[in-house]
Amino acid sequence: MDWLHALLFDHSALQAVIVLSLICAVGLALGKIRFFGISLGITFVFFAGILAGHFGISIDAQMLEYAESFGLIVFVYALGLQVGPGFFSSFRSGGVTLNMLALGVVLTGTFLTVLGSRLLNIALPDMVGILCGATTNTPALGAAQQTMKQLGLETSTSALGCAVAYPMGVVGVILGVLLIRKWLVRPRDLEVKEKENINKPYVGAFQVHNPAIFNKSIREIAGMGASKFVISRLWRDGQVIIPVSEKIIREGDRLLVITSEKHASSLTILFGTQEHTDWNKDDIDWDAIDSQLVSQRIVVTRPELNGKKLGSLHLRNSYGINISRVYRSGVELLATADLTLQLGDRLTVIGEAAAVQNVAKVLGNAVKDLEAPNLVAVFVGIVLGLALGAIPFAIPGISIPVKLGLAGGPIVVGILIGTFGPRLHMVTYTTRSANLMLRSMGLTLYLACLGLSAGEHFFETVFRPEGMLWIGAGAALTILPVVLMGVIAFRRLKIDFGSTAGMLCGSMANPMALSYVNDTIPGDNPAVAYATVYPLCMFLRVIIAQVLLLFFAA
Repeated sequence: MDWLHALLFDHSALQAVIVLSLICAVGLALGKIRFFGISLGITFVFFAGILAGHFGISIDAQMLEYAESFGLIVFVYALGLQVGPGFFSSFRSGGVTLNMLALGVVLTGTFLTVLGSRLLNIALPDMVGILCGATTNTPALGAAQQTMKQLGLETSTSALGCAVAYPMGVVGVILGVLLIRKWLVRPRDLEVKEKENINKPYVGAFQVHNPAIFNKSIREIAGMGASKFVISRLWRDGQVIIPVSEKIIREGDRLLVITSEKHASSLTILFGTQEHTDWNKDDIDWDAIDSQLVSQRIVVTRPELNGKKLGSLHLRNSYGINISRVYRSGVELLATADLTLQLGDRLTVIGEAAAVQNVAKVLGNAVKDLEAPNLVAVFVGIVLGLALGAIPFAIPGISIPVKLGLAGGPIVVGILIGTFGPRLHMVTYTTRSANLMLRSMGLTLYLACLGLSAGEHFFETVFRPEGMLWIGAGAALTILPVVLMGVIAFRRLKIDFGSTAGMLCGSMANPMALSYVNDTIPGDNPAVAYATVYPLCMFLRVIIAQVLLLFFAA
């Protein structure tokens, strides 16, 4: 059995891979177990690592540092790519209020962290670790530990603080939501009040009775107002026509128009009258409007089209087709001429069968080409992120320059590439499954290393007065900001309870709490609010963890 002992305990590259793989496998298996309907999911890898460390299993220190750093880098970069497309759009219109409330949750927790460090006599690095556990935010812990190394501070106790506070961080958000629900929410407040997405494509039928547009082309009419629209079909003399931009509009023409609902009233004025047929139902067979026309969803797979404007392809005039909808990452977009295409966009094309097939050749429609991720862009992005993380920034009041580090740099570059990469013709597309694989692999490896390094002293820390104090502090950092900002959102700002609960889960980066909220509150508002605030809060917590240490611990 000496060979088995060597595989598990004798430090080597092989032993490191085996130990980390076993920790990951055991943790992921335990993560499928649900307690009272709640599961810690991938976080169980963290506790599996702690258990292994407690029983004396260890790996070479340099290999541990490498694996931990590499896992963190891959995770935060893939996370940046994921949230990038929605990062800046989350600040528009109604998202501003939710993001400001989520920012209040983040800042309240930060203030309580500094206050708790002074009042409870807990070292700030340890308190930052407790904050990371209380907010279930291990990327923030990774960023904080990089800053601690830069400052020459011990990092192991901060990992312990995160570990002891993490379980309450998971359930604390749920407890906060339950407290608000018990104190303030009435049964009628839980009725589904779906928010109208004014930017969602809306289909309306109009009749042309406005003399101002008689005998004008669609191109000329489109330039007469600020409303954006696409004319999908035109009825004239009993025939259905796919209109090109040079098509002349005549009195009495019936138009099937795709626009945003906020523009429907202005288009009624522009065209004349709106018919009352509801074309937005899912059961409408668009192909049945004219048997000579077909509707097909075509995927953009040609790299040279990445970042191009839809109008620059001249598909409507060249092939006599129309594009009614564009689907991107599960979001339906209006197919206007100025829409910037990205790889993976799915376009609904309407026209004669031969014309649609020609358009499919132009756009690519080779779905298999998208199944192979562009790893060049991934590694180039990581290099750029690490380079950005190494740049020192001088901030007044801080004695040493600030660096974004291994966590901050890659997440910033990931967000920027995810947002602006297609506009620069960068092929950054990865399938959802590929991005999820990158994130899961990186986070799993990071959590295994983090737990292994913290496991040696975990139980002796928990089962002493200091450990109980840390658990209490973590519970306060979780519940107090949630309850405070939840009451403000629901009672003072009159935001519906579903959106309030989703905002609180997103501000704490807590998908486990969101799962509970989705199961107990009807409607999609919790998930929408979570997605709205998650990108900003994830980014801020990674950065604030570092700035907090540099301001108060340097």
